[in-house]
Amino acid sequence: MTTDEMALETRTGLPDALRVLVKEYPRDIWESHRNFDALTRFWLERHMMFRDLMGRITEGVEGYLDRRADPAAFARENARYTGFLLNQLHGHHQIEDIQYFPVLQGCDKRLERGFEILDRDHHSLDGHIHALAEHTNAMLRAIEAGDGRDAAGALHGRLAPFQGFLDRHLIDEEELVIPTILHHAPRL
Repeated sequence: MTTDEMALETRTGLPDALRVLVKEYPRDIWESHRNFDALTRFWLERHMMFRDLMGRITEGVEGYLDRRADPAAFARENARYTGFLLNQLHGHHQIEDIQYFPVLQGCDKRLERGFEILDRDHHSLDGHIHALAEHTNAMLRAIEAGDGRDAAGALHGRLAPFQGFLDRHLIDEEELVIPTILHHAPRL
């Protein structure tokens, strides 16, 4: 597959050559495997937290657009959830890029390209994170000025694609990282 086909925004999954370990260690056996440890559980819980926050942010924007939410309360909640999500994503990716990925990449040469794809994902997600922050801030300013409906609509239009990119990355990352840990049990 070409680099364009492996771009976060267009791919539908990792190529079969990078799925060799997930075929041997499918998702339904991960938690029962002897090499599944507390750190691995914590890492997966972080991914679930990102998904949960995206759901809360989307529900909040939809509630505001449907006039089910007080604008000031919605703005406070949205700023808190979005700020937390974006800061946590950034920190999570830094730890992976600096610590986890180099160790895991060295465990299995067959998967090097997969970790390169995940690293490129992080760079792509940085751009999407900045765009989401800009749209969120524009909406918050508009609400403060008196009417944030148009800005909330614009933000809402960006949430589903962002969630799609994020989920694609998280699924691919989980299916590359967890089987590598289970198979090679590296010390992180």
